[in-house]
Amino acid sequence: MKKNIVKEKSFEFALSVIGLYQELIKANEFVLSKQLLRSATSIGANIEEAQAGQSKKDFLSKMSIALKESRETKYWLLLLEKSQIVKKDYQNYLERIEELIKLISAITKSTSMNLKNEKS
Repeated sequence: MKKNIVKEKSFEFALSVIGLYQELIKANEFVLSKQLLRSATSIGANIEEAQAGQSKKDFLSKMSIALKESRETKYWLLLLEKSQIVKKDYQNYLERIEELIKLISAITKSTSMNLKNEKS
């Protein structure tokens, strides 16, 4: 079976954010942590849905949502890093989300181009 790198990376990232969420909750940070958990786990869920897309257009739609969720996740991580509400080094999470953003962006761009070329 062919490896799906973006699917694997999004799943592993979601698992790591679940651990971060647990740390944040222990430190009594409930608002940003919940937002982070929701957006970070939504990335992989949308990628998973995209794999079962009924058409290329449906695939692109789900991958675009995954990209939006990735950007939102980056926003929450930046807020946590800059505010230091919970003192922690968030750099690894920021690097990993940036990698996911680049991967998903490339996938959405190439899929969009393929769709445009099919219509031509």
